[in-house]
Amino acid sequence: MNATATIDVAAPERVATVPPRLHVPRTANIDAIVRQRLATEPDAVLAEVRRDGTWRQVTVAQFDEQVVALAKGLVALGVQPGETVGIMSRTRFEWTLVDFAAWAAGAVPVPIYETSSAAQVEWILADADIRVLVAETAGNAATAASVRSSAPLLRDVLTLDDGAIEHLVSLGAGVPDAEIDRRRRLATGDDLATIIYTSGTTGRPKGAELTHGNFTTLALNTVADVREIFNGMGRTILFLPLAHVFARYVQVVAVAGGSVLGHAPDIRHLTSDLMTFKPTYLLGVPRIFEKVYNAAEQSSAAEKARGYFHWAARVAIAYSRALDTERGPSPWLRFQRLFADGLVYSKLRDKLGGRVTHAVSGGGPLGERLGHFYRGIGLNVLEGYGLTETTAPTTVNRPGRTRIGSVGLPLPGASVKVADDGELLVKGSHVFRGYHKNPEGTAAAFDADGWFRTGDLGTVDSDGYVSITGRKKEIIVTAGGKNVAPAVLEDRVRAHALVSQCLVVGDNRPFIGALITLDPEGLAGWLTMHNKPAMTPAEALADADVRASVEAAVARANEAVSQAESIRKWAFLGGDFTIEGGHLTPSLKIRRAQVLADFAGHVEDLYVDTRTPTDQSAGAPAA
Repeated sequence: MNATATIDVAAPERVATVPPRLHVPRTANIDAIVRQRLATEPDAVLAEVRRDGTWRQVTVAQFDEQVVALAKGLVALGVQPGETVGIMSRTRFEWTLVDFAAWAAGAVPVPIYETSSAAQVEWILADADIRVLVAETAGNAATAASVRSSAPLLRDVLTLDDGAIEHLVSLGAGVPDAEIDRRRRLATGDDLATIIYTSGTTGRPKGAELTHGNFTTLALNTVADVREIFNGMGRTILFLPLAHVFARYVQVVAVAGGSVLGHAPDIRHLTSDLMTFKPTYLLGVPRIFEKVYNAAEQSSAAEKARGYFHWAARVAIAYSRALDTERGPSPWLRFQRLFADGLVYSKLRDKLGGRVTHAVSGGGPLGERLGHFYRGIGLNVLEGYGLTETTAPTTVNRPGRTRIGSVGLPLPGASVKVADDGELLVKGSHVFRGYHKNPEGTAAAFDADGWFRTGDLGTVDSDGYVSITGRKKEIIVTAGGKNVAPAVLEDRVRAHALVSQCLVVGDNRPFIGALITLDPEGLAGWLTMHNKPAMTPAEALADADVRASVEAAVARANEAVSQAESIRKWAFLGGDFTIEGGHLTPSLKIRRAQVLADFAGHVEDLYVDTRTPTDQSAGAPAA
């Protein structure tokens, strides 16, 4: 691995830069990646699609043929170069087809989460001036139809479940190949490739304009930089939303890096899909990796092997930590790991398909414990960091260059520095060009020197590794003036098998509190593991053992912070946060402002009758 960060030690902010591995011509666009694959390896497998329980191969040539046929259909519908085409669907092969077909037609595909409300769909259709919408289901199409009067430029709504692909192919039969060939070369690196609306934890979504150059330079440099994963023999299956920039970027980099691409539209079948598709690398969010660990722990309890699992977990963590020392793991630790591999680790890897060696985690901190656990069992979870505005990743740990607890080094062509107030600032060819129809928002997103303001707080160490410490706008300031980053506490509490979500509160309050929701799936396994009878989540809220276990999780989380930052009081909420309820974004981030508004009474209850007048001034709850 040759990625090395250049550190400007003279700068008080400490700037970390990794130079580009290769320079991409400004004439290149995303479609050129497919055309290059077609020219060099037309018979290579680009994707596998699950049909009737079997994964069927799609070669580069077959994929390109389908893309061209769909692009012709879009042309026949009147889509002009530069116009927008909406995609509202779960993650499935057809999503990728329509995406690349829009680019082949010279159009600008705009994703819409299939879980979006009518108001959200209305805003995106109108703000992005969408002409054609490809929806997945009749329900998605009905949602669009209900707001069509507010989207006057919308001409056609096609439904995947009602033959949209076949319809487009039929419509485009008369469009000449030369027209598509012409359109495929129109866009340059400076031209708009997509508008991705940030799901946003507050306010109306902003449309981030990402260019062809943002995608091509980042994807091709990533392939050149991380050959251990993108070596032409990789396999990955997408189950995160393609409407989110993370999965969208991996879709492009997988095509560029010669990986076989799979799709898992139904998370309920993910285990089966993983075991049959057998990916070599995965992308996920921390909650996915937490759930895999918790499920393995609960399964071991059901098999009367809980003690073995906990021993094996300790060995994995110790082994991984030893890898970071000069001497490395001792012979005895290596022997224990070998023994634990047969008992525990191999079974866990088998549930992920048996071939996974790497995973990329983003969207929040994974935590050192899980990072070391997974590396110890033979699955290197490479934490990274990025935003919609940075075309997904800005930094990521690399194979062989991993510093667990950090989000890694900048990717080639990216620079990161820390502002005076602790905010991370980013520059590079992967940074978006601005917010759609929002010059004020765009101007506010950059400082006077052109650095993008991420809104995240972090550090850059002397080797260029970046660590995230919290969100600038989510910093809680207690009544005593203590600044508290809630993410540290929330992530640690949420790692418990019983906990689904944790929201830390305490702004202008005398101490830090938390609202916690139960995980129904985790509850069932936890009850089995502790030989307790089945109970509903509502019943579990009052169970003394459940409360004691969560109390212990809170206590463990408090060990990571000072006493003034620790959670002094917490309360269960009766239900969980959901996307449908408006409390989670589609990428599963908590909409903090909405939760605080909807559960204001619960927050108030945390601070009722808990303090004497002396305690109020001291900033501590009553004993």
